[in-house]
Amino acid sequence: MAARKKTAKKASKKTTRKAASKKAPRGAQKARKKAPASKKQIAASDAEAERRAAAVKKQNERMNAVTVSAIEKTATGVHGRINKKGKPDLAFPIRSLKNVSYSQKKGYFEIGKQKKTRTLTVNTVKNFAQTLRMMGLSKELVETNDFATKRDAYYQSKNWDDARFSEQSESDAVMDDIEAMFSVDSVSREQLRFIPDEASNGSVAGQLMVLDPDRDTGEIIRIDCTGFGSGAYAIPSSVEQLSFETDAEFILCVETGGIFQRLQSHKFWQSSNCVLISMGGVPSRACRRFVRKLSDEARIPVYAFVDCDPYGISNIYRTLKVGSGNAAHLSQFFCVPQAHFLGVTPQDIVDYQLPTHPLQDVDIKRARDALKNDPFFQAHKPWQKALNDLLKMGVRAEQQALAKWGLNYVIEEYLPAKLENPGQFLP
Repeated sequence: MAARKKTAKKASKKTTRKAASKKAPRGAQKARKKAPASKKQIAASDAEAERRAAAVKKQNERMNAVTVSAIEKTATGVHGRINKKGKPDLAFPIRSLKNVSYSQKKGYFEIGKQKKTRTLTVNTVKNFAQTLRMMGLSKELVETNDFATKRDAYYQSKNWDDARFSEQSESDAVMDDIEAMFSVDSVSREQLRFIPDEASNGSVAGQLMVLDPDRDTGEIIRIDCTGFGSGAYAIPSSVEQLSFETDAEFILCVETGGIFQRLQSHKFWQSSNCVLISMGGVPSRACRRFVRKLSDEARIPVYAFVDCDPYGISNIYRTLKVGSGNAAHLSQFFCVPQAHFLGVTPQDIVDYQLPTHPLQDVDIKRARDALKNDPFFQAHKPWQKALNDLLKMGVRAEQQALAKWGLNYVIEEYLPAKLENPGQFLP
């Protein structure tokens, strides 16, 4: 703590040191220049890329078969029940925090066994029909290797006669029900071929090669995430087809676009040998899935760098790591249980003498709700202490508050100091 205060005082006197003149911390060494690859090495790399892509393709084909089988089994059950003059029903997991538990062993929220049952009656016939038509659309999309956005699905229903949706909120609700229903078969909405309408799913820069097979030819397209200049690779809405090549030592997920842009433009990914990912606030499904797949495949840690406020902690970070209560049925696909919280922490506010803003009523309520009701925070005493400290301090701090000590202080001092002690990161 004393060392950090000393560093901050030096910065306040406008004494700056370039990162290159310092001893690089463990996990943040300068990337060594590699000799040009030989033809033999290139051929071996191409073969490995094809092997990875083939393995991903085989897994996706297996999941396609699982998805179609689950849809057909459900539809056959409804049809059989009707033929026997009975009332068919569909069962959906109850999506609420009351039906959620936190598994410390698995590291994420799990949906419970409570279910709601929708029986075919005069009052439910339209919703029942819409559910079956949506399932039919999903089966068609899987079999034709296509996809539909949530908006596409809404407009598709305009051809469903009396089963059409009046508003997209109706089709979204049915889609959520279907996803929850098939999650027990380990099938996600993306595997049902429905994708969000989000304009951005996050950006990537750094020591990473994304292997993306062409949809028509199957040819492997290599996307070098160090080669976008001042820009970055945009994460697609569906990432199941992707595989990766990387020598990076860790993944750094960043909340704000401003900090991500600074780290990218100064090539922090090069000096620290890492992959940078911009979450843009609460990370999208595609962003979380991308991080999860990359971390699992490369077997490297994930560190989260967000604002020090109840929203950054209990919404952004918590969603990345363990999921959310009303979407616990998705956790097995999208959460990143191996993620740890690098900062900004309440202790950082003290150690780095950061400028702050008062906690608003909504911040206080969010923090207290997390302490009282959230299974994740209840399971981790270090987080209980951090949130209570923040409430006692009555303030919040943004990532960019580190600019008090210099625009590049976050690159030259803060992150290198943090990365020397990843064992001290909050869980």
